Amino acid sequence: MQRMVMPWNAMKHSLGALHRGWMLYHLADEHFAFMYDDPPADEWVALDCETTGLDVRRDQIVSIGAVRIVGNRLLTSQRLELLVRPQRSLEVASMLVHRLRESDVAQGLDPEHAMRRLLDFIGSRPLVGYYLEFDVAMLNRVIWPMLGVRLPQPKIEVSAMYYDFKLRQMPAHRRGETIDLRFASIMHDLALPLREAHDALNDAVMAGLAFVKLRRLLTEPAAGAQRRAG
Repeated sequence: MQRMVMPWNAMKHSLGALHRGWMLYHLADEHFAFMYDDPPADEWVALDCETTGLDVRRDQIVSIGAVRIVGNRLLTSQRLELLVRPQRSLEVASMLVHRLRESDVAQGLDPEHAMRRLLDFIGSRPLVGYYLEFDVAMLNRVIWPMLGVRLPQPKIEVSAMYYDFKLRQMPAHRRGETIDLRFASIMHDLALPLREAHDALNDAVMAGLAFVKLRRLLTEPAAGAQRRAG
C-alpha cells in the first residue's frame, strides 16, 4: 500500500493554521485576532519605546513611537506617537535621557489604553527596531496580562541586518573582527540622517530608514547575479 506524503507547503500551512487556532483560543479579547492574520505584502512597522530604565522586570514605558514602512518607503504620515503614564515617579537619571518630565507623562495614556492603540496601528505587520528585543519585552509585560498572549508578529533586528551586511563585505581572513553596532555608527556608515536620539518617534524613524536601506543593500547582490545570469 502506497503511503501518501503531504507536500511541505501544505504541511506548513496546516501547522500554521493549527498554531493560529491555538493562539486564538488563548486570546482574551477577540478584537485583536487580526494580529494572527497574514501581514500585508511588503509592509512593516518600525517601533521604539522610551522607558524609565533598562530593567525589564521593574521599569516602565513612558513613550512609544511607531511608523509604517511600505516597500522601500518610510511613511512618516502614517505614524503613531504616544505618551504613557507610568505607575511610579520618574527618576532623574531617566528624565535626563528621554527628557520627559513628570508633568509630561502625567497627561499620557494608561498603559493598557496605549497598548490597544499600538496593536491597532501595527495589525499583523512584522516589527522592525534597533535592539528590538528590549522594547518587545517591555510591551509584553503589559500585553500578556491584558490578552493572555505576547506579540506574535515577526521581529526584525536592524543591528543584525547591519552585522550581516558588514560581514558580507569582509574578506574571509577578517571575519573575526568586531563590528561596531552602535546606532550612531550604523546611521553614519549608511549615510543616513541622524535625528535627536532617545525620542521614541525619532528612533523609530531612524530604525525604519536603516531597515529600508539595509534591505536594499542585502538584496542587491542577488538581484545583480540574476540579471547577469539572464
